[in-house]
Amino acid sequence: MNNYDWEKALYLSILDTPLAAWLSDFSVIIKDWKSRIHHAEQNKWEKQLKKFPRTEVTTQSFGDTVTIGSENDVSSNAQEHLRSVLKCYMPWRKGPFRLFDIDIDTEWRSDFKWQRIQHHIPDLKHKHVLDVGCGSGYHLFRMREAGANQILGIDPTTLFFYQFSIFKQYLRQENIHFLPVPLESLPATGAFDVVFCMGVLYHRHDPLTFLKMLKSQISKNGSLIIETLIIDGEPNEVLMPRERYAQMRNVYFIPSAEMLRLWLEKVGFKDVEMIEKNYTSTQEQRSTEWMTNHSLVDFLNPDNHKLTIEGYPAPLRATFVAST
Repeated sequence: MNNYDWEKALYLSILDTPLAAWLSDFSVIIKDWKSRIHHAEQNKWEKQLKKFPRTEVTTQSFGDTVTIGSENDVSSNAQEHLRSVLKCYMPWRKGPFRLFDIDIDTEWRSDFKWQRIQHHIPDLKHKHVLDVGCGSGYHLFRMREAGANQILGIDPTTLFFYQFSIFKQYLRQENIHFLPVPLESLPATGAFDVVFCMGVLYHRHDPLTFLKMLKSQISKNGSLIIETLIIDGEPNEVLMPRERYAQMRNVYFIPSAEMLRLWLEKVGFKDVEMIEKNYTSTQEQRSTEWMTNHSLVDFLNPDNHKLTIEGYPAPLRATFVAST
């Protein structure tokens, strides 16, 4: 990883912050993660990281396309090789990214989501931020652009950790970190000013317990930004798919907007406000050369895109802000 010690960097970032009291807990969490192989491809991804150019980047920008390095930072031969190495980390789900002028056109245009919410969320300047279910880290960079002082993303998907590591090895000075674990692994720190959780709630067997765990990470007078699937339904209505929803097996509860508001209030959140709602489009989620599997268009009824292939309402997502 260009000799980059992500564990040490994370520890140093925790010192002199509200997370310092939990330093030993983080040490145990990381030690446990390192002791196990979490994916059959993990050793390959680790080896591929060593093949990235050992160079300093002259350009970085955390705008709609997270851009790191330019074509002037590497030779044309190195750039050609780099593209093939990046393809070893497919599928690329969240982005877009540009590394040394190589555009990684990810399945999700995550910039669309950020554009919809960025002017409605609390001010992130100088804040400690946690992103639960951060994917490969695209939104971590956007949070940094918005002025957050310390950003920690967590996600148990091993591939996402290595995708993030590709970019992080060139951005050692940036206080953006990734811990490849689920929320259940973290102690209840109460140390974050703002917690994001986008695209996770509907994957949980017990949404109320999960919301309580999110709340346990937020400091007094802090904020939660949660984005999830909802249905247009009655205040007490919840969709529980029988087997799959849009071909996803692990979708358990999709509430109406008012039911989600009730859930949030039930676990102790205040000032709950829905800040945006939209149907996921096939421009926002689609197959690309960097994610060649089936995508949203394949999961919708071909004769009626208002329905999933199983006959449920098509994906409708909403973002809520709540305070502690």
